[in-house]
Parts: sequence; C-alpha cells; structure tokens
Amino acid sequence: MSRLNRTDRPYDIVLFGATGFVGTLTAEYLAAHAPEGLRWAIAGRSEEKLHRLREGLPGGSEVGVLRADVSDPASLRELAEHARVVATTVGPYVTHGEELVAACADSGADYLDLTGEPEFVDLMYVHHDARARETGARLVHACGFDSVPHDLGAYFTVRQLPEGVPLRVDGFVTADATFSGGTFASALNQFARGRQLLAAARDRGRHEPRLVGRRVCAPTGAPRFAPEVGAWALPLPTIDAQIVRRSAQALERYGPDFRYREYAAVRHLPVAVGGVAAVGALIAAAQLPPARRWLSDRLKPGEGPGPEKRAKSWFKVRFVGEGGGRRVYTEVAGGDPGYDETAKIFAEAALCLAFDDLPPTAGQVTTAVAMGDALTERLRRAGITFRVAGSR
Repeated sequence: MSRLNRTDRPYDIVLFGATGFVGTLTAEYLAAHAPEGLRWAIAGRSEEKLHRLREGLPGGSEVGVLRADVSDPASLRELAEHARVVATTVGPYVTHGEELVAACADSGADYLDLTGEPEFVDLMYVHHDARARETGARLVHACGFDSVPHDLGAYFTVRQLPEGVPLRVDGFVTADATFSGGTFASALNQFARGRQLLAAARDRGRHEPRLVGRRVCAPTGAPRFAPEVGAWALPLPTIDAQIVRRSAQALERYGPDFRYREYAAVRHLPVAVGGVAAVGALIAAAQLPPARRWLSDRLKPGEGPGPEKRAKSWFKVRFVGEGGGRRVYTEVAGGDPGYDETAKIFAEAALCLAFDDLPPTAGQVTTAVAMGDALTERLRRAGITFRVAGSR
C-alpha cells in the first residue's frame, strides 16, 4: 500500500490524547501553524473535553473530533483507518500503546508517539514491524524531546564529518526545565520493569537483522570530567542512545564503525555527585510499589507548569564528533524541552510525514531515517537551533 493509496482518507493527521497537557499544546501548535488545506482531527475518550478544546482553537470549526479509547480496540482501528498520520500522546505506552500501533500497522497509517520506553519500542518492533512493512506504514517512536534533538543532532554532526571512516560522537545534555508528568511516569515504569526490559531487548535481538560489514554501538559511558565541554559528564539512562544507534545501523553515512555515547553535562562536582545519588535513589524506590505510587503522585501525566515557567526553560545538546582526523563541535538548542518544544517537535514531525518529500521507508524507523533533512529544516524554521559551534 503506497502513500498515494491513503490520500482518500478523511484526515491527514489525527492527534490522539489531545486533551492531555502535551496533547493540548500540540493541538494549539497545529492550529496555529497548520498549512492551508490541512485536514486534521483531535481524538480521545471524552467527546465533551474534545469539543471544549476545539472551541478554543483558532479555526477550530474545521477540526474534526473522533472518540477513541485504548480499552476499545475497534475504536482505535476506526481511528487509524480515518488517518494518513496518527500522532498519540497516550502513555505509559507499554501499558496503553500497543493496540494503536497494531491498528496503524494493519491499516497502513503512519504512526508517531512520545515514548521514552525502550521496552515498548522493542516489543513493537517484534510484534508489528513486519506487518507495517507490508502495508507501507511508518512507525516512528520517540518523537519529542525524547529523542529528536539527540537523533537529529547526531545525524547533523555526522554530516559534518568525513565519509567512509570510523566515527565517534558524544552528546552532552544541559537543561533548565521541569520534565513532563508523562515522561516521569514512563521513567518510573521502566525502572520498575528491568527484567521485562531486558527480555524485550533480547527478543528484538533475535528478530533483528545483523549488520554485515559495519559496526555500530552505543555503550554506557562512565562518569568522567569531559574537558571537551568543560563539565562533568554523567551517563544518561534514557532511550536516546538506542535511537541514535538504530539510525546509525540503518544509514551507511554513519560510517563503517560508529559509536555514540550520551551524558548529562554538569559544571560542579557536588551537583554531579548529587545527581548520581538521586538517580540511584529513584531507581531503588521504583522497585517498591508504595514508593512508586507516592512518586507518581508528585507529578502526574497530564499535568505541567504554566506558561511563565515554561518561557524561562531551555535545553542545549552539545555534540563532539570525531573521525578521519577531524573534530567538530555542534549544538542543538531550544526552549522548554518537556512541554513547548516537545509539542512543537511532535507537531512538525506529523506534518513532515504527512506532506514532505521523504525517502521511501516503512516499518519501525527513527526520525533520522524517516525524516532526517526535512524535519531538521522544519525545526530550524520553527526556532530550534542546529549549528556548527567549531571544528579542527
């Protein structure tokens, strides 16, 4: 089934989970930046909330409303059959996400989400990649701050380096922001599911084709002082490095031997030590159901800070790339990562899949593989910086 076969569907984009916090921000961004003629709809469990949201959107009378519920697979299949692109904010995805992935894979609809859950991504590859390849559906996970700035930033960095040689890229993340309740809930859920996470990764390894003639790895680095950025570097337990690794596996431009590592960059040693201790305590607490419930109540999915707080938030991801005797420094930077920029990235990715001239891909693919140059340019125009900061 080609993309052209899907042009007769009622909607170019359907946003599922539109009445949640990030969902509402995404809907507002789409309404404000929709190209002329965009056919789109908002979807969720409560028609009352959906209609209330639509009434507050610019041009809301043109926006469709679809009722769908993760507990009703038939409603999700109907949703997928009405859309060329389905974008969902409904997580934790390992709990609520698979039926919609299955519906999109079966119907040939493109699918995007905001997951940061490696277990979910691996399970969806094993269960639905083959079917999506048959129907032409593109299943693109981690389309927010997890993991687009990191994936496209590494891709951008690689393109500044020589071709056909071993490449090494390290990413260093700094941010001043409150991360979303959905991200926090997903992280807690994953910390509590270590055994299932490893099992899903092993199962994927048994199904995934082996690279021939090339090597790609994304090892967890050790804490260290990184003179290249003048900060303490702490390995980040996020999905980002895995997404970058899969882009590198799929694209030969990353060279015959590619390595990626990702760190949080912290200026002061006491803060770095405190950060390591805090992550360790969070992982330990997630193993205990009462502690996990208490932590979940501190920042619930669907909740978030107000506009003033978000306006002061920012992120930077600095990359150091080396290969072929050349070293390059690049940077991806923007505003509030957990909410505003995630909504922007998510909406632009949906528009990119719907309208841009992209390389032919199908199945489970990353943003760099499915949308690399086109999405990078969209995000630049939308105010996210991609720049070369230096080289030698």
